[in-house]
Amino acid sequence: MAQDLFQAPDYYLLDDLLTEEHKLIRDTARSWVKREVSPIIEDAAQNAKFPKQLLKGLAKIGAFGSYIPIEYGGAGLDQISYGLIMQEIERGDSGIRSTASVQSSLVMYPIWKYGNEQQRQKYLPKLASGEFIGCFGLTEPNHGSNPSGIETKFKDMGDHYLLNGAKLWISNSPFADIAVVWAKNKEGRIHGLIVERGMEGFSTPETHHKWSLRTSATGELIFDNVKVPKENLLPNKNGLGAPLGCLDSARYGIAWGAIGVAMDCYDTALRYAKERIQFGKPIASFQLQQKKLAEMITEITKAQLLTWRLGVLKNEERATSAQISMAKRNNVDMALKVAREARQILGAIGITGDYSIMRHMMNLESVITYEGTHDIHLLITGMDITGIAAFNS
Repeated sequence: MAQDLFQAPDYYLLDDLLTEEHKLIRDTARSWVKREVSPIIEDAAQNAKFPKQLLKGLAKIGAFGSYIPIEYGGAGLDQISYGLIMQEIERGDSGIRSTASVQSSLVMYPIWKYGNEQQRQKYLPKLASGEFIGCFGLTEPNHGSNPSGIETKFKDMGDHYLLNGAKLWISNSPFADIAVVWAKNKEGRIHGLIVERGMEGFSTPETHHKWSLRTSATGELIFDNVKVPKENLLPNKNGLGAPLGCLDSARYGIAWGAIGVAMDCYDTALRYAKERIQFGKPIASFQLQQKKLAEMITEITKAQLLTWRLGVLKNEERATSAQISMAKRNNVDMALKVAREARQILGAIGITGDYSIMRHMMNLESVITYEGTHDIHLLITGMDITGIAAFNS
């Protein structure tokens, strides 16, 4: 079993921008990843199995709803703390971070922000502790980048709602206890409903044969005349802006998480380049390898600065959706490029499970697509700076 020797790069001394609490939270998550994730993650990825034994540990390090108030079971931390936790978890594996992101930003966040007090008290403490695991149902077979076109619908039947439709590419769905589902009423208005496992007509078939996010459980949500109690409707926000608000929180976490992947790939490549001898000396002494490493640390440092500033704006409640979109797109693209360059430094052995790089690279092919594709995020920035929406018909 390979030892986790990771050392985090901090070329611009960005730790000076963090509080002592921030560093303690980050280091706690980092130690947990080294102890619990790194030793088992390669086998889990090779066997395409989600390691459920990690759920309680994720809860203990505050990965489930870190910014949710303490009265609802959360840790009551700030947004930079949340980002740092996501960074460290994704340094371990994007699939494990996906589980935590969904739980925090796509399940707990809407219940906290859009739910009523009864819903908060009923669900949030169990989600924070990991007793309940949730999933988020927005994407459909025919609607990905265009969520306004979703076809899942619910009808008011007097004493309950009747829900019909299907969702696709849903992280956590195969074992989730609850699903926050977005569906249209008869007027075509999008609302969120909490659907619980065990409700008649609700099924969650698993998606198999993935080459990416192999440690994350992915599936569908099928609703065949599911009777949803009226008290399970999220009452405090509706319309497309409601699920998009959840995606803002998730995209913010991804922006931090992608840095973790890039740091891991860079650290692995740097260590290997110093140890690998060719032509009588370490390959780190050759100009082309130094060029790769220098470009990696430069891009990582730029992403760190971008995301730290975004965290400050999030704490001040001044971060815009477009700013979050920019950070998600930039950092995932950066991480993917770093992973590809790092793999080249390792040569042939870089494709094996002896190192994390190829696993990270495959994972990032999903991360660059979900929560808004690379191209859609470019168009969001374009709309923000021009005032013209290029993706509306």
